[in-house]
Amino acid sequence: MGGLAGLLLAQPRLHGDALAAQARAMGEALRHRGPAENAAWVDAQAGIALAYQRSGVPGQPVPAGQPLQSADRRHVLACDGVLHNHAQLRAALSAVGHRFRGHSDAEVLVAGVAEWGVEETLQRCNGMFAMAVWDRRERCLWLARDQAGAKPLYYGWAGDCLVFGSELKALWRHPRFDNGVDRGALALLLRLGYIPAPHCIHERAFKLAAGSVIRLDSAAVATGAVAHDPSRHPRRWWEPQARMRQVLAEAPFTGSDDEAADALDALLRDAIGLRIAAGGPAGVFLGGGASPALVAALAQARGGAQVRSFSLGFHGAGDGGAQAREMAGRLRMTHTEFGLDGSDALELVPQLPAMFDEPFADVSGIPFAVACRLARQEVGVALSGVGGDELFLGHERYRRALRSWRIARALPLPLRRGLGRLAGAGGQGPASLLARAGARGIGDTYRRQVSHWQDPGAVVRGAREPQTIHHQADPLGLQGDAAAALVLADFMARVPDDLLCGIDRASTAAGLDVRTPLLDWRVAEFAWSLPTHMKIRGGAGGFLPGYLLRRYLPDALVEQAGQGCEVPLGEWLRGDLAQWAADLLAPAALRRDGLLDAARVDAARQAFNRGRRQWQSRLWTVLAFQAWRAHWRASRGD
Repeated sequence: MGGLAGLLLAQPRLHGDALAAQARAMGEALRHRGPAENAAWVDAQAGIALAYQRSGVPGQPVPAGQPLQSADRRHVLACDGVLHNHAQLRAALSAVGHRFRGHSDAEVLVAGVAEWGVEETLQRCNGMFAMAVWDRRERCLWLARDQAGAKPLYYGWAGDCLVFGSELKALWRHPRFDNGVDRGALALLLRLGYIPAPHCIHERAFKLAAGSVIRLDSAAVATGAVAHDPSRHPRRWWEPQARMRQVLAEAPFTGSDDEAADALDALLRDAIGLRIAAGGPAGVFLGGGASPALVAALAQARGGAQVRSFSLGFHGAGDGGAQAREMAGRLRMTHTEFGLDGSDALELVPQLPAMFDEPFADVSGIPFAVACRLARQEVGVALSGVGGDELFLGHERYRRALRSWRIARALPLPLRRGLGRLAGAGGQGPASLLARAGARGIGDTYRRQVSHWQDPGAVVRGAREPQTIHHQADPLGLQGDAAAALVLADFMARVPDDLLCGIDRASTAAGLDVRTPLLDWRVAEFAWSLPTHMKIRGGAGGFLPGYLLRRYLPDALVEQAGQGCEVPLGEWLRGDLAQWAADLLAPAALRRDGLLDAARVDAARQAFNRGRRQWQSRLWTVLAFQAWRAHWRASRGD
């Protein structure tokens, strides 16, 4: 784990000590990501500074001090995360003459950049990382993220200064960063429950998208050429849409169920082996479907590391931990389970804005944050099964979307278009039926499935909602492979900016290193190659992980694995969180702020109070923003 931050001045005007002090202050904001060391590297003449917060993982080599210079001193690197295949890259670099002082993957990365350049080095990487590289010869800054987006990276403008960091906290530390709320990004939050890259809650600030790289030339920054919208300049060094199209066209899987299970078993064993060190204790989170259980089974079967399992349930919601306990027993794991109730949620909820930095409305972040804190008492590294449901169509929402699209597709296209215009943006009753029938493609159908507010632009005053992959009629563009289009849409938006964002913030806040073997790019591309009947069969999703899991657990236990434990959000909002929610949703306060339509929010609150369960998720998006805004104001001293 670690954290990076830095700044590039449009006009070099600070001497070295002042520049280093500013960079260290930005890095210090990320202390929870790496408390062991706060270091900075500066080139005052170029107006560039890089800062790094270092932390070590128990049982693994101590990372090299960063920012780290290449042997020829041309490149300077700061990298947050882990390079899982660093041993293979080290061997390749050693073969062409590179020498290494220690065992750090940062040394491998900076040597790779020196040998192959930034973009070719990225193509060779398998890991979870975000990095900044300053090229002293070309006087340019490179920013990059891993394929799936496991590690975050923000960048934007503080006055005329380019600032960047692992979290917004670092950008906030710059004295000239006082950027207001981006209303379009707020509309996306109300629709999706998170803000997808490249958008950010602040104006003139951005998230680098997963699998992307951006080159920021010092001269262009100095002239202001990229000052207005640098989000136009990143490019995908790993493009999921192109890779999925290629896999489906050139290498579709045509084998049997057993052959597919063999292939998944081998890929996952290797992905898990790259992510846990032999000999040291590792954890795995159980619960929520077959994928976490499969990761646990393969981690235990691999041997060489002490694997402990953890699960979390909710008091008053039945014995949700019984399945996890039985699985752990069958797999001969040491198991720990935690319980959570409304009072625990009330204690944690006020901490969420500081933890997540941006408003974040995935309620699963609450139990996961608790689980990370408690698991950290026993292990330093843990594996998560996140991504399995998204790659193998395990969620019910996929099946609902596919059913709706089959019905809509039976209607002639001109009729569908007319129905869509009649439906407008309405979300309930006849308007909802018209909208579903009027879908242009599977993308329109799925957008309705994942939207909390169907017309968030009407709730956020003066907002123009940006177009995302969820606004495309066919995200994949293959005319007919609707199931693959759903996988692509979630892999490009929900996986990096919701699921992995939640994992990163909750785990780093707890000092726990959580890794996601199912999101290894090789596993992802294999899953994309599979026909839909190897993902959905017999009316149920997640077929192949469950089929493989039967090699390690009894059939009855595998059947129960899909029965996840739902967060009792409605119960909390009517109980322990009721007063907290009422204060944040007060109509007078909403009218005074002027960002949200107080009448629409109050109507949603009243509908929820009348027992309409589906409105709780809409209220939670507003609550997430209101709580974040109060935190943002407090951080500025407003």
